[in-house]
This record gives sequence, C-alpha cells and structure tokens, in this order.
Amino acid sequence: MATRHDGRRALVIGSGFGGLAAAVRLAARGWRVTVLERRDGPGGRANAFQQDGFTFDAGPTVITCPHLLEELWALAGQRLADHVELRPVEPLYRMRFPDGATFDYHTDREQMRESVRRLSPGDETGFDSLCERVERMYEAGIGPLMSAPVPGLLSLAPFTAALVRDEAFRTMYGLVSRHVRDERLRQALSFHPLLIGGSPFTPASAVYASIQFVERRWGAFFPVGGTGALVRGLVALLEKLGGEVRYGSEVTEITLEGRRATGVRLGDGTWLAADAVVSNADAAWTYRYLLPGHARRHWTDARIQKARYSMSVFLWYFGTRKQYPAVAHHTLLFGKDFRGMFSGLEGQGQPSQEPLLYLHRPTATDAALAPPGHDAFYVLAPVPHLGDGTDWRVRAEPFRRALEERLAGSVLPGLSEELATSRVFTPADFRDDLRSFRGAAFSFAPTLMQTTFLRAQAQSEDVERLYMVGAGTHPGAGLPAVLCSAKIVDTVIARA
Repeated sequence: MATRHDGRRALVIGSGFGGLAAAVRLAARGWRVTVLERRDGPGGRANAFQQDGFTFDAGPTVITCPHLLEELWALAGQRLADHVELRPVEPLYRMRFPDGATFDYHTDREQMRESVRRLSPGDETGFDSLCERVERMYEAGIGPLMSAPVPGLLSLAPFTAALVRDEAFRTMYGLVSRHVRDERLRQALSFHPLLIGGSPFTPASAVYASIQFVERRWGAFFPVGGTGALVRGLVALLEKLGGEVRYGSEVTEITLEGRRATGVRLGDGTWLAADAVVSNADAAWTYRYLLPGHARRHWTDARIQKARYSMSVFLWYFGTRKQYPAVAHHTLLFGKDFRGMFSGLEGQGQPSQEPLLYLHRPTATDAALAPPGHDAFYVLAPVPHLGDGTDWRVRAEPFRRALEERLAGSVLPGLSEELATSRVFTPADFRDDLRSFRGAAFSFAPTLMQTTFLRAQAQSEDVERLYMVGAGTHPGAGLPAVLCSAKIVDTVIARA
C-alpha cells in the first residue's frame, strides 16, 4: 500500500523506535518521509546484530502495550500479527535474592497473588490494595498523560488531584512499603524505575508503579526473531507507505532560517531540505551538537550541562555451547543492599559493588536465536554515566569477568567453560556509537524536576518546525513511552 504524497517533506534523524514510529505516522498522513540513520542498520538502541551464529537484541527485551504497535500497522491498513509474531513471556521475571529465595513475577494478577503468598504469606491483601491504587493512578493520571502534549504547568491541572490522592509523588519504594511487609517483596514490586533509568528511592518515582498495571492490562511479549524483527517490520511498513531509510547518513547540523528549521546537513556536506525535522537522536545531543548556541534560548549549553542524566549500563552479550533450561527468559539477581544498588548511578558517590543484574535469555522463548543446542544471553548491569570519569577502556574486561564469576556462581554454573561468543557494550559506546550525551543510557534522569513539561517537548521550545521524539522527551524512556512520544509528535504536527 502506497500513500499519495501531499508534497510536504519530513526528515527524521535516527531510526530507533521513536523515529520509525513518527515516520510511519507522518507517511500515513501523506508526508514524504526520509529517515536518516548514521549506522549501517536500523534500530538505534534497539538494533540487533549477529555474531558466530547467534542473534542478539542490543536493547529492549520485552514488549508491553502491543496496541501501540498495532496502531502503526493499522495506519497502513495492515495487521501487526500478519507480520510479527508476539509470544507471551511467563513468568515475566524470575527474581533471585541473596537468601536463596526466588520469586516468579507474572503479568496475570492471580498468578502474582500466588507468588506473593508463597514468598510472604499474609502480604496478599496488601498486594491487592497496591494493585488497586496503581490502577487508579494510571487511569486518572498517568495513562492520559502518556499520549498528551504537556507544554506547560497548566497542562497538568486536570491530572494533579488524582496524582496527589494516589501518592504518585512518593518514592516508589515508599509507596510499595505502605502495602507489603516483606523486604524481598518490597524489592520485587519496586525495582521498575530501573527499566527507564531511574531509582525507586527518588521522589515521585511512585508514578512508575504504573508499569505494573500496564504489564497486567496488556501483557508482556517477545517477538519471534527478537526485537529486531519488530524494527525490520517497521522499516518495511514505512517503505510500503512510500517512505525510506538512508543508512550511513550522519546528520551533523540542523539548518535554520532565523528560528525555523529548514533541513539538515550530513557529514559529507550534503544539504537536505525539509518542511519539518523530527529528531530521534538523544535530546541533549540534538540541542548541544546539532543546533547553534545562538538559536537556543531554552536549551542553552548551561542548562544541558546542569541537567541530571540517567545511569548508563554495561551490557555483556554472550552465547554458550550448552543450554540452561532452568533459566527463565528474564532473571533478576538482587544484591544484599537494595538501596545501595541505586546509589552513585548518576555520577555522584560510589556505585554498588554488587549491582542488580538483569539477565536476558531470549532462547527460552525463541530457540532459533542460537545454533542448535546453544543458548543466547545478555546481562545488563547499571553503572554511572561518564560523568564519574571512569575509563572503560581499562575497566571493561575486569567488570565483565566479575559478571561472569557472579553468574557462574549462581544461575549459570560452568559458564566460563561453555562460552562460545562474547561482546561488551559500555557507557563509552553509548556516547560514541549511539551519540548519547555523557553515555547516559536513558537520556535525562526521570526525576520530578525533569518530567512532563520540564522534559524536552515534542515541539522544540527553541526552533520552529523541529520536533523531538525518544527517551529524552515527554513522556520519557521505555518502549511504550517512546512510542507515545511519536503519537504526541503526530498530534502536534497535525495542529501546526
């Protein structure tokens, strides 16, 4: 299906989920859309790669809110299910605690209630009351805010009373602790801010309890072929709508006429004109390096320098010659000091020596991602962004070995002897390969003073005809939020 173009041209910088979703929406409206990607393949943080017969997803490992993806296919008169198979992941997480206890985290509420009963008899009632509060919080405030432009304080007025009533401005750990007593259960129900680069001990992090409701309402899935299959599907969808993706095309400048974006300049000097420019590049990077200082009254160099940035992550991708069938699709390994695992991650103080580990075994759901009889993995460890001064050229291998030792001593016995392939990705790679400011994995930190109207907006505050999508913009990081940022851009452009 091709869409008749109306003559307007949009250039999208970056082919992450936000950029591709925005491109599909604009192409469906009749825009001539070109996505410019500096790397040799699509996906941005969600890119996939092959190595020694293994397929690895570099970024997101779980799909929630599939209806946001279904909307994109529907714009082209197609069905997501006809192009990409999404398989449910159950349990969504298997959690392991230092005392040897395990906890299976389910998207189904009754299954979760049973897991709660097994871990902490008597906490079921508190779990139920937490679920009810989180649902109210989502329906009355968080849900509507996810896909609404929020250009100023007054935009929050319709939602403020509900958010205050349901204690959205508490820390998430504090909110959970009001409902359940067992410390392990408190950790299991409050780790979620980690998924978007935050801490459950930050004021107002309680809003991210809404992730639990999203998981229960829409489920959690893994695409057959990996998350990269979804990225490839979006590229194909865009092309059917008449759009295109150009690889090896690094944007080095957003060109202006006065305070209006007129196009972009590429690294080879080529200038491309546009009626609208959409940046899916890191928000801080876009403002700091793609626009001249004189054009930025809001996102000045000083503001960008003073902003708080999220943690980064250390990623170790590896494949094994044997399979570990007892290991779930996702495993969370908690350390002895839960609060300490979130300290120092914004470049201040010392990070934990025993971080919370997120182990992904995609072959638990799709065995074809590894050679027969093998398993594919990645393990994610939260680490400070580059503001802490770490030289990852020196630290990377010792850090990887420490992860290997910890995994071998817990869920992957004999790991060292079974390794078939290995690759690491450090905060320095986030900066150099993904153009992420300070190597922060989730852009601006999700703090109270960097949320809603205080985050980068869909319509640039500084430049006309420049629009922003992705983790650094409202509503924030995480795949559902990024897809919602594309909806917001679509809404704002349609009103322009």
